[in-house]
Amino acid sequence: MAEDIKVATVGAGYFARFHHDAWSRMPGVRIVGVCDTNPERAEAYRREFGGGAAYTDPAKMIAKERPDLIDIAVPPVGHRDLVALAAAEKIDVICQKAFTRSLAEARETVALARDAGIMLVVHENFRFQPWFREIKRLIDEGTLGEIFSASFRLRPGDGQGERAYLDRQPYFQSMERFLIHETGIHFIDTFRFLFGEYESVYADLRRLNPVIAGEDAGIMVLGHEGGIRSLFDGNRLSDHIAENRRLTMGELWVDGSKGTVRLDGEGNLFVRPFGSNTESPHPFAWEMRGFAGDSVYALQSHVVAHLQNGTALENTGQAYLTNLEVEDAVYRSSAQGGRITL
Repeated sequence: MAEDIKVATVGAGYFARFHHDAWSRMPGVRIVGVCDTNPERAEAYRREFGGGAAYTDPAKMIAKERPDLIDIAVPPVGHRDLVALAAAEKIDVICQKAFTRSLAEARETVALARDAGIMLVVHENFRFQPWFREIKRLIDEGTLGEIFSASFRLRPGDGQGERAYLDRQPYFQSMERFLIHETGIHFIDTFRFLFGEYESVYADLRRLNPVIAGEDAGIMVLGHEGGIRSLFDGNRLSDHIAENRRLTMGELWVDGSKGTVRLDGEGNLFVRPFGSNTESPHPFAWEMRGFAGDSVYALQSHVVAHLQNGTALENTGQAYLTNLEVEDAVYRSSAQGGRITL
């Protein structure tokens, strides 16, 4: 029997809870160390999720525990140096998004991993949400026919007032690039997963809440090779109909020659054939567990399967650079007021 994969984690904040929960439920995996600059948080996560020992220094944790994989779940300011630390020790890495602070820093970080010969995966879990996997299956099997366009309305409703984001992820308020770099990047990646590579972008971004540094509303029109257009209409101040508005973050429509599929705020899919005025529920299996249909578990188990069996890997650092190049073009488009060809 193969030995368990030894995972060490860095970061014990809000979203890191989903990482730890997923690791603690995953067969063939053992958390050997939990690291955070706050020792009380590190110890609390160690106790709750069975994480070996608690640390405040990632270098000491690596030297002591010799993990097979490091899971980095800290804000972007720490990504480059932590990947460099792992690269120096030849240890594979999963790193949270928003990945690093800039395209240039991301390229440098990816180069560090590549030169060290280690795996670097960006923790981009939206494409692993079960509704997007099912939509991809429907597209691939031809249920919707030729795909024409898609439209996603992001409406989490968490961005109003002076306390916007402070209770969960307070560093959001100081991010100079916010809506697209932190949130819209999910959909740059997901639309790429669903509809293929990009050839153009147009964006119009703005800030609605004056207490934050970056933009919190805007649109981007993404042109895919082959002619498909995907629209992201993002606004963090408005909400949408959902018991948990962070489950899907909004609503999606995908239109094709044979019909339309719609995603609602509860993770439900509905299909309407072309020419019909009636849409029908489209049942598919998923579980209300973890984050957004257990997408964190799905991503991390995808990485474990690669390490154990050599299966194909999504969201490598090198592949993810394309998403960041598109993101950079989105900001340039908004600043220049025009469409940019990639």
